[in-house]
Amino acid sequence: MFNLILTLALFIFSLSVALFLYRVVKGPSAPDRIIAMDTIGINLIAMMAILSILLKTYAFFEVILLFGILSFIGTIAFSKFIERGILVEYDRDR
Repeated sequence: MFNLILTLALFIFSLSVALFLYRVVKGPSAPDRIIAMDTIGINLIAMMAILSILLKTYAFFEVILLFGILSFIGTIAFSKFIERGILVEYDRDR
């Protein structure tokens, strides 16, 4: 029964990733697209955790941590790009 619930949750997460991909493509504005991409990252982390439970392994924990860090950095970079229009500021005095 527990495996059935986890499999159902995995299916629901994959369905939500597909819906958020639609939001990334058709989003009315750039902030909506960024929020959708961040949510896709969170859902993928949850899917990896569920898969780790289903397979009874600890092998995915490092991948989950790495993916969470990269998702956070990506969200910050996109937000900075929307706010300022550039990612890296150069010192113009030199």
